[in-house]
Amino acid sequence: MTVKVLVADDHAAVRAGIVLILDGVDDIEVVGEAGDGEQAVVMARRLRPDVVLMDVRMPRLDGISATRELAGVCDVLILTTFDIDEYVFGALRAGAAGFLLKNTDAEALVEAVRVVARGDGLISPGVTRRLIAAFAEQAPLRREAPAESAGDPAGLTPREREVLACIGRGLSNAEIARELDMAEATTKTHVSRVLNKLGLRSRVQAAIHYADHYSEGT
Repeated sequence: MTVKVLVADDHAAVRAGIVLILDGVDDIEVVGEAGDGEQAVVMARRLRPDVVLMDVRMPRLDGISATRELAGVCDVLILTTFDIDEYVFGALRAGAAGFLLKNTDAEALVEAVRVVARGDGLISPGVTRRLIAAFAEQAPLRREAPAESAGDPAGLTPREREVLACIGRGLSNAEIARELDMAEATTKTHVSRVLNKLGLRSRVQAAIHYADHYSEGT
């Protein structure tokens, strides 16, 4: 399967470099380039790429606001120079499927696009540690008893709760499929249902939700 990508960055030279990297890969096709957030939203809605590589600081509409508008349209991978917590948390709350820094090498960038296109989340390693630490401080796990008898408050089925727990542990769709002994296509369906029932935009948000609302044993 060819992954269709839209590159959104207000610096033409940066866009050209990213496009050069991605166009050199057989299974990735760059279907468009946008120079600001508004253009990115318009083009993404028209072209329906699998992944939008989105800069944060752009004119007319910033990357985080553009990401929020593209919820349900396509997956967004934030690619930025700025390793700032405000941007990280803002992007993830807006529904970004991943957050990557521009100093990432070409091989890692290509793999990140593939990972997000598969429906998995991805966060730059250095950012991940700070993210985990921040949420550990702000929202310690609530030790809730399993809710099989009363029913899950979000309406999740037992299988969907298992899938959510796997997402909370950072497992990919393929790893969830192996652990729960089901087809990867079925896993993707369960992940989509979990996100819909919880009103979330990405599996990264689902992992945060799991840490906030479920104990490790549920």
